[in-house]
Amino acid sequence: MFELQFILAGVATVASYLSVRRFVRNRLRFVDAVHKRSTPMITGVAVAAVALPLAILPVITWPMAVLAGVGTAAGVKAGRRDINRRLNP
Repeated sequence: MFELQFILAGVATVASYLSVRRFVRNRLRFVDAVHKRSTPMITGVAVAAVALPLAILPVITWPMAVLAGVGTAAGVKAGRRDINRRLNP
């Protein structure tokens, strides 16, 4: 059971990172709020807060919810960096 939870935590982290990075880079490139310093932290905490109630399920644990928030915050930051590189080569 522990191996399954470990794999699911890794998948949740990587999937949230990749999907959020792509979304920020493609859809939010003209939104000024993405470029604020606090945006990655706010989105990461929001995702973790939404995912924490799912921790009552037997397969999903609270570290998995926190890692999904970390992946989301990192994805926002990476997407923002991609936008800056594209606009300022």
